[in-house]
Amino acid sequence: MTLSRTQTNRIEIRRRLFDVIKQRSFRRETIRLASGRMSDYYLDMKPTLLNQEAASLLPILILEHLNMETDGIGGLEMGAVPLIAPIIVEALHQDRKLFGFFVRKNAKDHGTRKLVESAEDVAGKDVVIIDDVTTSGQSAMQAVEALQVAGANVKLVLSIVDREEGAAELYAAAGVPFRSLFRAEEFLRD
Repeated sequence: MTLSRTQTNRIEIRRRLFDVIKQRSFRRETIRLASGRMSDYYLDMKPTLLNQEAASLLPILILEHLNMETDGIGGLEMGAVPLIAPIIVEALHQDRKLFGFFVRKNAKDHGTRKLVESAEDVAGKDVVIIDDVTTSGQSAMQAVEALQVAGANVKLVLSIVDREEGAAELYAAAGVPFRSLFRAEEFLRD
């Protein structure tokens, strides 16, 4: 599917991404989540994030949601990593300056021992955190906290799919804006 990068195609891009996520990443099955809680559905976003069509469309939709000035975009490994390169390439196509970064869950015990890996120093920069799926929001909050310690200004946490199980409330309490491209209830309607 070839779509131009115009606002008029936003609805079609979102609809097509919904279909890809539903087909490749959404499953109705009982599964234990990272939080330890049980759920009767699962969103494994890796098959979507590593899909050629989704990897070309997601950055367009993500960049539309960045209506504020931001210097960098990234998030916690592993959920954000497949998104970073396609987003910064799409930003280049749109003549937008944007660097990528990711936050390790644990600093390496060798080399530079960095927690934040970035194309540029994040200190004093405005950044957006992305995540593939949010439930309680704790995973992406690790990235928020690491970036704040590194001196970055976190302007937004943006999730591809919000399971609507506490992330919005967590970020509101922390004073960090939060948005999602999709909500789990959209996939549960069928």
